[in-house]
Amino acid sequence: MCVTIASMEQPDPQNQPAGPSRDDLRRLADYATVLADAIDVALGPWVRRSVERVHVERLTRRPPQEVRDAAEQAGAEATELIGGRVRALLALDIDEQRTGPLALLRSAAVFPTQVLLAAGVPTAARDEFLQSQFPDDVYDLGPASFADIDPALHEPGLIWGAAKAHVHLARRRAAAG
Repeated sequence: MCVTIASMEQPDPQNQPAGPSRDDLRRLADYATVLADAIDVALGPWVRRSVERVHVERLTRRPPQEVRDAAEQAGAEATELIGGRVRALLALDIDEQRTGPLALLRSAAVFPTQVLLAAGVPTAARDEFLQSQFPDDVYDLGPASFADIDPALHEPGLIWGAAKAHVHLARRRAAAG
């Protein structure tokens, strides 16, 4: 077997990683839209369910109508504000994203929290770690996964995350050349 020095010094351009294809980028954008749309559908009901669940757990009764109305309003506000932030984040190129959609969803815990505090619902007993990491989440509502908001978010979140990882890896491979 004879290998020349020239062939080892000059890589074959056909074997060079090209980075993500236009199709990859289009699919990632499509998956981001699906995830953002699903979050818009799920966020308001999550706020309402969170208020209802915590109210029942802490006060052993269903919240009165004014608390349910406040939860409805808070859900609409969460959808507008947090849903808008998620959509804006997902519209960015992945290299410009400084946080993730799940971190933004964690910040939505403030909406049911405000309703529960205003209703006088006692806060949750939380360990030191949770207190230090999430000091404002006094009812321990912050989601740890997309499915904690709604099980229907699991698959779109997973697919979007895989597509983002694929694009990221393709870019890094191309850059390493």
